Formats: sequence, C-alpha cells, structure tokens
Amino acid sequence: MFLRITLVSILFAFTVLAKKPNILLICVDDLRPELNSLGAKHIHSPAMDSLVESGRAFTRHYVQAPTCGSSRYALLMGKYASRPALRSNGALFSVAEKSGERPFSLPRHFRENGYRTISVGKVSHHPGGMGGEEWNDSAKPEMPGAWNVNVMPTGRWETPRKAMHGYAEGKPRISGKTPPNEHIAGDDMTYTDGLITREALKQMDGMTGKNQPFFLAVGIMKPHLPFACPKSYRDIYDGVELPMIPHPNKPSGLSTWHGSREFFGNYNQDGKDPRKDFKYADEMRRSYAACVSYADAQVGKLLAHLDELNLTDDTIVVLWGDHGWHLGEHSIWGKHSLFEESLLAPMVIRAPGMNEGGVRTEKVVETVDIYPTLCELSGISIPEGLSGESLVGDLNNPNSKGGTAISYFGHNETIRTSEYRLIRHGQKGELRFELYDHSKDGGETVNLAEEMPEVVKELNRMIEQKLK
Repeated sequence: MFLRITLVSILFAFTVLAKKPNILLICVDDLRPELNSLGAKHIHSPAMDSLVESGRAFTRHYVQAPTCGSSRYALLMGKYASRPALRSNGALFSVAEKSGERPFSLPRHFRENGYRTISVGKVSHHPGGMGGEEWNDSAKPEMPGAWNVNVMPTGRWETPRKAMHGYAEGKPRISGKTPPNEHIAGDDMTYTDGLITREALKQMDGMTGKNQPFFLAVGIMKPHLPFACPKSYRDIYDGVELPMIPHPNKPSGLSTWHGSREFFGNYNQDGKDPRKDFKYADEMRRSYAACVSYADAQVGKLLAHLDELNLTDDTIVVLWGDHGWHLGEHSIWGKHSLFEESLLAPMVIRAPGMNEGGVRTEKVVETVDIYPTLCELSGISIPEGLSGESLVGDLNNPNSKGGTAISYFGHNETIRTSEYRLIRHGQKGELRFELYDHSKDGGETVNLAEEMPEVVKELNRMIEQKLK
C-alpha cells in the first residue's frame, strides 16, 4: 500500500483545526545547538528562545550529514543517502530527473495535497534552487515540481552564488583572499539575510485571505561563513565572557578529524591560526555568535509577522539547523566530521494544539523524521519509503526516551544512541571503528572500540539494518 493515514493525523486535521495548518519551515545554516534557552548563556537569541519556550525543542536532534547539500536532501526527501552522490552537496541535483518518482519530495507532496509551496533563500543547497555557473539557470532546477515559488533575492550581489558567500555592498567572496569575518555598520539589509527575510514576509502577506494553506520554507544563510553581519550584532558580544573551548586537542588515534579546509582554504587568515592563537580564536567565536544573533533577528521578524497576520494559531513552525559547526573542538574549525559538534543541531517544532509547550525532550531523533511528522500534523498521507518516523507522539509526550540516529560523510558512517556513538570507517574490506560512551565521555575523546567489541558488533548491525 503506497500511503497510510494515522488516527492522530485525523484528529489533528479535524479536531484541532477546521482546515489544514500552514507550515513555516525555518532552515538556519551551520547553526550549533547553542541558544540561550538551551544553556548557552553567552548567546543572545531571544526569538529562537521564544520558540523553544512555546514549542518542543529536541535537544538530541542529529542531522544525516555534516554538509549542506546532503543534509538538506535528507530533510526534503525524507530518506537516507543510498549512494555516494547523495552524500555530497549535489545530492538533490543528482536526483532531479527522478523528481516524478514516488515518494515525492516533502514540498511536492504537500503541493500535491493542496498546499502552496514557497521557498525563499537557502532551503535546498543552492539559494533559489537553480543550477548553472551562477546558480541562476532556470533550466536547471534543483527540485523540479517541488515549489510553486522558489526565489532568492540577490540585491547588489546580483547572483545567488555571489550572495551565498557575500560581504557588505554586494562584494562576493574571493577564494583565499577575502576575510572569514566582517562587521560593517548598517541595518539588517546590509547583508543578504535581510533581503531573504523581507521577501519571506512579502510571500506571507500574499497568502493572507486565500483559501489555501501555505508551506513556506525560509533559508537563513548565517551563521555560515563568512561570519559577516551588521556591526550592531557584533557589539553585543563586546565584554561577554565566552566559555572555554572543550576538548580542543587534535585526536591522536583513528578519527574523522580534518584540516578545516573550508575555513583555511577559502578565506585569508592573514597569517593567523585559531588553533594556535587564542585571541584570534576568541574573535572568530564572537563573530560566529554575532551571526547567530543576526539570524535570530530574522527569525524574530518571521514569528512576529505570523502574529501580525493572526496566523500563529493556524501555523506549524519548525526551526531546523542543517548541521553543527566546530569552533575549535577536536582542533577543528568547520563541519565535515562525524563528531558530535558536526552532527548535533537545533530542532524545534511548535504545533497548534500541542501539549506542554516549552518542555524539552532528550529522545534521540534525526532530520528524516521531519517529513513524516509534518504529514501527520497536517492530516495528510505519509508516503511509504521514507526513512524516518513521525514525532507527533513525542510532541505530546516529551518524556519519551530512546531513539537512534544515522549519519554519514563519504564512506564513513555513524550511529548515535542515547548512550553511545559508533563510527565505522570504510565500506569494503576490513572495517575500523570508533566507539564513545556518552555516559562517561561527552567529548568523544576516548575510543572504547577494542574494549567493548560486543557493543561495536551490535551497533554495527544496527547501522546495516537502518541503511539497507
């Protein structure tokens, strides 16, 4: 049977709301799970904090991949990567010609079920969802048939590619020559996320008074590199005491450590290295935090506009980070590892009629769970063939436990349970393993694979089962 409908979805559709709910999906690029409301008291994040306090924060949400394209493939297709091409930034482009095959992508499934689907900013890997040299070739859509509207406002940056890594005044990144951070005096429109938010508000306005629910996905690009945002957000962190960088040393044994090429290769560090220079590391961390606050301000505008349009009570809101980012942990500055810092990311869901808003849940969940969850909350069918499970039960019972999450990068794969992380290296020949016991070693610094072979065997079996 191709489709299934659950009793809970029917109840949401007919007893909570008289019509299908709207959906606001907010994707934030490179956002660590460090908000003020989640314990990072040095971070100024009032808008996202308000969502945490009114919704359900999943404090153990893990992404499928520590790279943008593949992580967004998991979100938008609801499936694990079944082949190497799906573990890269070109994942969605690699399946574009198969867009008409079931199960459809998340936005296309909602479009087929009567929603107007709108994407603004960086929702798929390319902001605006097009290919070509400047990411603006309409003949090369990243997700054919998915969106009624797919737009990336570029302003002075002219093209989505230039806007993605843009500086103030329309300046693009020049690989290896431009700096990793910038803070120019000006308002939110000084940088690209201001343009994205303005367009999203416009699209929201366009749906008012229409007898059609909307699925509006907004992709905010900060705090992705370069750490560039208006100076007013950087000023917030003057004099703020930052916590020490935990486990800052490079691992000595088997690991997915890397040389932080995205950070060091694409930007001019002016001879400085945050792995050796404490003052430089401190400045990069403050610049990252400033970009989090800039992104938070955009989230605040989106949530406030829902209120202004009297849509809050009719709208499911999802805040999702596409992966984490190392700020010196394990001597890494970037993502692309299979350590906790790369894979743990914020996820908050607020749904009309939800019980116990503001209570966090520690159940292990993963990005592929979002697709079936939104289907069930909206009272529409859940396609067969998805990799995740609906979290509606966890929205109503935040005390649920357990869960597992699968992630991968290249040929390496990992499983996270409430107690352990197993990382396996290689897919052919002799496998090698890292095993970390999170009840004793939250920093993943002591590999117990040789001491606990039975645990390795069982967790490896679980990886095989979930990825088959």
